[in-house]
Amino acid sequence: MKPLPEFKAVIFDMDGVLINSETFYSDMEQVHFKMLGLTITHEEHITYQGTATDEMWRTIKQKHGVPHPLEDLVEMTGSLTIPAFREMDEIPLMPKITQLLEVLKSKNIPLALASSSYPEVIDIVLDKSGLRKFFPITVNSKMVGKSKPAPDIFLMAANLLGVEPEQCLVIEDSTNGIRAALSAGMYCIAYNGPGAEYQDQSAAHQIINGYDEIINLIED
Repeated sequence: MKPLPEFKAVIFDMDGVLINSETFYSDMEQVHFKMLGLTITHEEHITYQGTATDEMWRTIKQKHGVPHPLEDLVEMTGSLTIPAFREMDEIPLMPKITQLLEVLKSKNIPLALASSSYPEVIDIVLDKSGLRKFFPITVNSKMVGKSKPAPDIFLMAANLLGVEPEQCLVIEDSTNGIRAALSAGMYCIAYNGPGAEYQDQSAAHQIINGYDEIINLIED
């Protein structure tokens, strides 16, 4: 891994970065697609990874002529996804993510979470995983009115952290999330973990396969 530029804060995506959940979302969304009689191919489905559910449905409505109101589609997907997260006994964390967060906290580096997921899911994940203590600042796409790949969610996180965008390091996994971070003027590290197999991460400044790569750099 190349040396990191100077940074004052780190912003994390959630799904596919903190927790191993991308395939879970895909499964829930496919259930909803089938309920509506839609055939959404795997190739199309992966293009929505990293975006908010309303943005996904807005695009699907246009491409496939879905007659249902956008609000109903978003609510229905949420009615499947949110209870499923509530019923989880354990949230599957990415390997060594807790160690990385502990190291950053020990260095007094401010952290924020910026996710396109449902706010309710973010709360469930932070509470059940024990990660809430690391993220006093959380931003979701509903707060800013725009989803990734728009940069707004990262720009709000930087503002709440009290740092300039160019002073932020972002850890993302999806193509849309990487595009959002770069559009915000931030340094982006792509985490090539479970669920990122079909994402184009080539635009990121660096790609890592494990968090020990960052831990080793920071601790040196």
